[in-house]
Amino acid sequence: MKQGESAPSVWERSRQMASQEIHDTAIRLFTTQGYEETTTEQIAREAGVSQRTLFRYFGSKEDLVCGEQEALGALLTKTVQEQPAQVSAWDALRTGFGEIVTANHSMEQALTISTLVFRTPALRARYEQKRVRWQYDLMPVVRSRLCAAGRENASADHEARTVIAVSFACSDAATGSWIASQGRDDLVDLYDQALAIARTAPMST
Repeated sequence: MKQGESAPSVWERSRQMASQEIHDTAIRLFTTQGYEETTTEQIAREAGVSQRTLFRYFGSKEDLVCGEQEALGALLTKTVQEQPAQVSAWDALRTGFGEIVTANHSMEQALTISTLVFRTPALRARYEQKRVRWQYDLMPVVRSRLCAAGRENASADHEARTVIAVSFACSDAATGSWIASQGRDDLVDLYDQALAIARTAPMST
């Protein structure tokens, strides 16, 4: 807890613990027996809550895995925005992606969740949907950074969209390779490699 912040109330701590228990139970069941094969009824029962309570914490079955994406998107935008002015848009986004990897989980937990998301069509669709929102929210932040670096207003929008799109594609490529290596490779190194390939690949003639 940061200095100046008040400690959460007993009710808030109980709510956080209940939410975490439901989430952990869902991830365990999805991983061991499959996403489609696991029902919300089973998750609620094993977590010791009613289905009504489960859906009060998580709006849908997909949100049991992807629900935290909104908070992570906000953290990504905040991290990029807080980078020093001399940091390039590329490096600011790299720092942001590095920040959110273990924001809520250990690397081992992040690997488990990422594997589940990337290999489950319904979860991948929800993940992509939320990341479109991330990119939208990042646009003014990245555009402002580019303008501060001397870019003309006329080209800043296009460059911002391009930088964001390429960075997100590199993040997904790195995550896919990380999953394929079963976590043996370093995720941030994989991101750097993907970005280097994207930025140096020759254009076709």
